[in-house]
Amino acid sequence: MPAQIIRDYLLSQGLEFEETPEGVFSFALPGEKKQQTPVRLDVGRHTLGVHAFVCRNPDENHERVYRWLLERNLRTYGVSFAVDRLGDIFLDGRLPLAAITPDELDRLLGALLTMADESFNTLLGLGFAGSIRKEWEWRRDRGESTANLEAFRGWLEADPGDA
Repeated sequence: MPAQIIRDYLLSQGLEFEETPEGVFSFALPGEKKQQTPVRLDVGRHTLGVHAFVCRNPDENHERVYRWLLERNLRTYGVSFAVDRLGDIFLDGRLPLAAITPDELDRLLGALLTMADESFNTLLGLGFAGSIRKEWEWRRDRGESTANLEAFRGWLEADPGDA
């Protein structure tokens, strides 16, 4: 029954998904800052597992990134930030199967998407500033587009000594 509720919900939302094996749903939620967030829902014997990839292991500033994630966990609904053994950042949660309704799936996936999307640029700025700065300078030196780096323009154009 929970798997059918999930199937019906995903279809009603126009989300393309794979279900392999039965009861394991993989799909992507479209975002604004993060173009898409890959999601997996696992229907277990008693719970629904919710897993979403947010960002790969930061290149730098790990302590500040992890602190920021832990502070955000105080404001999440149904999911929390987690780090896997490789250091990649996920949103993860568990719900009892009895709680699975279309309305609850809507709340849960809405919260998940909001957290992934609203956190993405901050995580990039905190954990990948050196790489972003190098890419910015490389593109500016060659007259290449910096359109996908616009979210970081303020601190990229600032004097590094002002930071």
